[in-house]
Amino acid sequence: MQWNPAVLYSDAKQFTLEVRSEFRKVTWPTQKEAVGGTIGVVVIVAIITSVLSLVDLVLGQVIQLLIP
Repeated sequence: MQWNPAVLYSDAKQFTLEVRSEFRKVTWPTQKEAVGGTIGVVVIVAIITSVLSLVDLVLGQVIQLLIP
C-alpha cells in the first residue's frame, strides 16, 4: 500500500470541514447555565461523600465491636 499525499490531504481537509460543520450545530450553555450545573454537581458530590463517609464510619464501628 502506497501513501498518496494528495489523497491524505484531501481526506484531512474533508475531515476538518465536517468537524467545523458539526461544531456549528452545537448549542453551548450560557454562563448562568454552566455555573448552575457546576454548583449542582458540587452539591450532589458533597451529599454523596457525606453519606458514604457516615456509612464507612458506622461499618467501621460495627467491625470494631465484632472483632475485639
